[in-house]
Amino acid sequence: MIARRLFFAVATAIVLAGFLPILSGQGAWAQTEAGPTLAGVVKRGYLACGVVESPGFAQPSGENGEWRGFDVDFCRAVAAAIFDDPTKVRFLGLSAKERVPSLQAGWVDLLASAAPWTQTRDGGQRVIYAGVSLYDGQSFLVRRQRSFASAQDLAEVAVCVQQGTSYELELADFFHKRKTSYQPKLFATFEEAAAGYDKSECDALTADAATLYGARTKLAAPVEHDVLPDLLTKAPRGPVVRQGDDQWLSIVRWTLFLMIDAEEQRISNANVDAALKSEEPRIRHLLGVEGDRGVGLALPGDWPYRIIKHVGNYADVFERNLGQSSPLNMERRLNALWNKGGLLYAPAVR
Repeated sequence: MIARRLFFAVATAIVLAGFLPILSGQGAWAQTEAGPTLAGVVKRGYLACGVVESPGFAQPSGENGEWRGFDVDFCRAVAAAIFDDPTKVRFLGLSAKERVPSLQAGWVDLLASAAPWTQTRDGGQRVIYAGVSLYDGQSFLVRRQRSFASAQDLAEVAVCVQQGTSYELELADFFHKRKTSYQPKLFATFEEAAAGYDKSECDALTADAATLYGARTKLAAPVEHDVLPDLLTKAPRGPVVRQGDDQWLSIVRWTLFLMIDAEEQRISNANVDAALKSEEPRIRHLLGVEGDRGVGLALPGDWPYRIIKHVGNYADVFERNLGQSSPLNMERRLNALWNKGGLLYAPAVR
């Protein structure tokens, strides 16, 4: 009987010893071992990020060819969370066809953005979309002098479009449903279609809105053109990781969520140091002043602060790369916060 009691006492002590660190929030989970992707990144000393060169999203600039853009800043945010240094990233410029194979092969740890999120792409390519960083969709670029306020105003017009793409099919469906005639002007590439539009070979140019904003910067007189607010399709875009490493998925996903939540809480890289002294519980939880934000991620508890300090919140990144402070001059529209008329919404970092 004594031996049995001693056995149960020892067993109970072992079990409790294993759970106490978890219950305290500072032990086993806070000190979770790095998964395969994070361990590889840390050992290598930098994050390998795949990007597709595009105005406002990812472009090398300056004499040193330093990458800049919306997608670039997201990768820098992940690097900031891991290393407390947003420069510890190496960017690999990829074509649209190279993105997923490069991720699958392990050449990059992360795609800052990929083709629009669909069930086939999410489930059939052994990759996972971590979230939506940009709500996009097919729209039209038109001349302001034509006074088109909406896609519904388009009738009896010529539209430049890349041949053999979903844009061509959606364009046909749009006018067919409205029982309105139009003239498609087909081009082998989008660049050729944009050039045709600039030469007034058509009344409108169609593609995803973000692509159109980029094309507008290259026109002879960008200020004379507008991207219409209507979207013919849904094309949500966001960071993509390989399947099979849930910890890495969580790190990338919560980097995005943190940047969105930080904007909602009005914490930016301009005021984050002052925010550390805030008495507001939501801000203290978000920045890791209270609680351990590194739980389960194998990251230091101050990773949210690192991201905001070095890179900024979602608005910081959007405005300097895509918004009013950039050549694209893109309106937030659907990419505004949920409480400001947009779709941008994230779970709470707490």
